[in-house]
Amino acid sequence: MKNVNEILDELEKLYPDAKCELDYTTPFELLIATILSAQCTDVRVNKVTGELFKKYNTAQDFSKLSVEEISKEIKSCGLYKSKAEKIKATSQTLFNLYGGEVPNTLEELIKLPGVGRKTAGVVLSNAFGQDAIAVDTHVFRVSNRIGIVNTHTPEKTEFALMEAIPKNRWSHSHHLLIFHGRRMCKARNPECSICPIKSNCNYYKERDDKIETT
Repeated sequence: MKNVNEILDELEKLYPDAKCELDYTTPFELLIATILSAQCTDVRVNKVTGELFKKYNTAQDFSKLSVEEISKEIKSCGLYKSKAEKIKATSQTLFNLYGGEVPNTLEELIKLPGVGRKTAGVVLSNAFGQDAIAVDTHVFRVSNRIGIVNTHTPEKTEFALMEAIPKNRWSHSHHLLIFHGRRMCKARNPECSICPIKSNCNYYKERDDKIETT
């Protein structure tokens, strides 16, 4: 059984500044930025939203725009047509059913068009300060590599991490895992030799064993 607190403590020393890297000022802005972040870097999203939110930053604003108009604004984020459709539909739903306000429960958030558990987790933890774990590609990869969990889908990873990590560390832990995935435990060529948690990592141990037997 992994000493999860020990792993998180080491990651906190390594990434004392770990936090959401999307720029936002309201729950709605964070919701839109998170939708845009699918298969896109936070740096790129921040460049787009830096201009976008100067013109439109409420559910009412976006509900009045056409999908084509939204697409034009977010084109450099990739998958822009699909994202524009989700942003338009979500904005209309928020405006019509919630008075333009973003709901603060998981159950309501995942009913919004284009909002899954990951996006909901990002909004709940960062905009509303609730305990939540958002599983993106980095959290999925890193938590399984280390061996904190042994799962095959993001949703199963989320529930397994909720079991493995103390609740009061859920929100910060996913930032730590994201930072580690972006900066050291990369998809290709992870920097295992300098990793401070390698002694607690299944991937490093298995890689070391393979080297010894060759």
